[in-house]
Amino acid sequence: MSQSAALGRYQLSQLDFLEAEAIFIMREVAAEFERPVLLFSGGKDSIVMLRLAEKAFWPGPIPFPVMHVDTGHNFPEVMEYRDRRVAQAGVRLVVASVQEQIDAGKVTEPTGRWASRNRLQTAALLEAIEDNGFDAAFGGARRDEEKARAKERVFSFRDEFGQWDPKNQRPELWNIYNTRINRGEHIRVFPLSNWTELDVWGYIARERLELPSIYFAHRRRVFERDGILLADSPFISRDDDEPVFEAMVRYRTVGDMTCTGAVRSSATELDEVMAEIAATRITERGQTRADDRASEAAMEDRKREGYF
Repeated sequence: MSQSAALGRYQLSQLDFLEAEAIFIMREVAAEFERPVLLFSGGKDSIVMLRLAEKAFWPGPIPFPVMHVDTGHNFPEVMEYRDRRVAQAGVRLVVASVQEQIDAGKVTEPTGRWASRNRLQTAALLEAIEDNGFDAAFGGARRDEEKARAKERVFSFRDEFGQWDPKNQRPELWNIYNTRINRGEHIRVFPLSNWTELDVWGYIARERLELPSIYFAHRRRVFERDGILLADSPFISRDDDEPVFEAMVRYRTVGDMTCTGAVRSSATELDEVMAEIAATRITERGQTRADDRASEAAMEDRKREGYF
């Protein structure tokens, strides 16, 4: 076979292409910015991001720290996984604490039926970025998750107040990224922009990545509120008409316990989870995140303020 014929037959798989694109983006950030940071919650998308970072800079160490914006209302299984995985990767963990913001009187804890600290993460995130001098922050957001995130560029410019203007987006032609910023400004970078939820799970399966146990079906005490199954926890006050019951559930996304719902499931293995995802027509945030139901533009409003 001729060399040209051999080259003509060489093709990357979908996952190979997405991996190569994400690694290129990570290396571009490492080359162009002085103090990047990778946002790491212990959720599936950030787990994939950390694995990509390991591959991007292997055999050297990951050249930036990871940061978790901690609401204080997290799933214990996820927090245990976070600490263990960060130690395994040998990276420095920066924790931006919402509780510290509340204690210092910088933010006010919300009250009411759907009270959640989720929106308070913005203030903690922006303060941590400023205090540490981070000029680029990797996030695991994907365009298929939610319509506001579909508007994001891969390199998303944030002004000196950490705010995002969807009408002031920089063009990204032929994968050429504008990395110029002034002092005080920063860039949010989304290497998984072109991935789907199924791509993420396919990559987890291919790389044999460990996940927090809540991503697989297990028995949990839950209650139903406005069509969402919430975990019974000390962080949520239930009404009299919201009885607790035990059900077989799993989580499609990881977030604050007060606004992250479970789905009924019997999927205890990766292939079973992937089969469920392939059959669903509702995104994980659309199905299980109460904070996105506050209004039609709930996510976009939060992003304008500086949210992930």
